Amino acid sequence: MLKIMTVATAAALTLGVAFAPQPAAARDGAIAAGVIGGLAVGAIVGSQINRDGFRDGPGYYRSGYRECRIERQDFEDRYGRLHVRNVRVCD
Repeated sequence: MLKIMTVATAAALTLGVAFAPQPAAARDGAIAAGVIGGLAVGAIVGSQINRDGFRDGPGYYRSGYRECRIERQDFEDRYGRLHVRNVRVCD
């Protein structure tokens, strides 16, 4: 939930700044510095969010000292219908 709120806040701030009316002026490179700074901050934040994402492949993550993965499992309910659910399996 925190990631969604962070992305939504960043998007709202970006759109607010992008569509704010401003006169056409170079202002000694202030816009270029802002763009470069924004790209740098975006790269840092993106690398921290996806820090352990694909080291073991998609669907794998660590829970404490154990390595866990998500597996799809078929099961039958009491009415005889088949369903699929995701189950966490830790080694």
